[in-house]
Amino acid sequence: MLKRMFRSYDYSLMAVYILLGVFGVVMVYSAGMVYAVEILDQSPDFFYMKQLRNLIIGVIGFTVMALIPYKLYKEGMMLKIIFGLMFVLLIAVHIFGSEVNNAQSWIMLPGFQLQPAEFAKLGMIVYLSAVYAKKQSYIDEFNKGVMPPIVMLIAACFLVAAEPDFGTAAIIFAIGMSVIIASGMKVKSMLKLAGLAGGVIAVIAGLLFLISRNTFSNIFSEERLGRIAAYQDPFAHISDNGWQLVGSYYAIGNGGLWGSGLGQSIQKLGFLPEPHTDFIMAIIAEELGIFGVGFVLLGLAYIVLKGIRIGLRCRNQFGKMLAIGISSMIGIQTFINLGGMSGLIPITGVPLPFISYGGSSLILLSLSMGLLMNVAMFVRYEEKYFAKEKQSVPVKNSKASSMNEKNTARLYR
Repeated sequence: MLKRMFRSYDYSLMAVYILLGVFGVVMVYSAGMVYAVEILDQSPDFFYMKQLRNLIIGVIGFTVMALIPYKLYKEGMMLKIIFGLMFVLLIAVHIFGSEVNNAQSWIMLPGFQLQPAEFAKLGMIVYLSAVYAKKQSYIDEFNKGVMPPIVMLIAACFLVAAEPDFGTAAIIFAIGMSVIIASGMKVKSMLKLAGLAGGVIAVIAGLLFLISRNTFSNIFSEERLGRIAAYQDPFAHISDNGWQLVGSYYAIGNGGLWGSGLGQSIQKLGFLPEPHTDFIMAIIAEELGIFGVGFVLLGLAYIVLKGIRIGLRCRNQFGKMLAIGISSMIGIQTFINLGGMSGLIPITGVPLPFISYGGSSLILLSLSMGLLMNVAMFVRYEEKYFAKEKQSVPVKNSKASSMNEKNTARLYR
């Protein structure tokens, strides 16, 4: 069986993941070398070495997750561990966390900065997928089937928003909604949830206000209001909040069709703040032109669309929701990042998947890709081998055929 499972490996999905990861390491080196030397007084390969380490850890995590049958995460004990650890970390960051960029979002570990909110994305995908898969027989009973997991989703979003990290909280909520859409609920239940969405936002804002006026004031802080004003007219605010977006425009314009060449960006020379993080696509556009941008977009689009296709083909409801939730997470983050750097939406500080510098983000995405790979392996294994065995079994061996079908059901329940 193990040999057949490896034959069912989706090598194209793995190849795109590796290519994007390696490309991201190269671009982090190119985009961050000047910042490392001039601002941090470090060697030019400072960010490169860290991102390379993150990618190696990520590939190891990807391999482990790809080999563990995804159905195990639905089991009671494993689900409790994932769910409990997620909330422990989200609470711990408020107690032991360090403040970076006006948000207490990081737990400092020896040689590594852990961002619990990033791992909460995958944690909520697994939790919601497992719970709604178990509730299929009464999925449309609103109070019993729909609402209990929603309460947990709101609690996680509240803890992240209180850091404050409103962008990540909104992403977690959107990811949760994508899993719910794939859960098999009827339209009537979906409409009720849509009606609650506005109330959820109001409740979270109200709780933040009651707990801490200072936290609530961060929602409407001068910096955040400045971002909105800069989004509306960045050139009118070029001396303050609009400079980052204007720098992105200059980088994209300088790159043109062919780009100025790898390592030849002008905007990374102190004009575009922290170009190796959220605005790394602007540097890619400047140095590699439309071909570099196209490579990243095609790679991310392939992963998202392939993940959705895997979910639609999966006969197991838990696997279906996992695949669609992971694909949605990558797609949502990509849209928000590219929307911010292009001026389509206000800047929110969301990294570009697999490309932007950041250990928590890259490792989380690698674990998610490993889980998606495992779902894909089981889907292809089922389609390729069990279908053949069923067709090849003679009528006289109907008992063996029945055993195979029972084993399949056990494997996918």
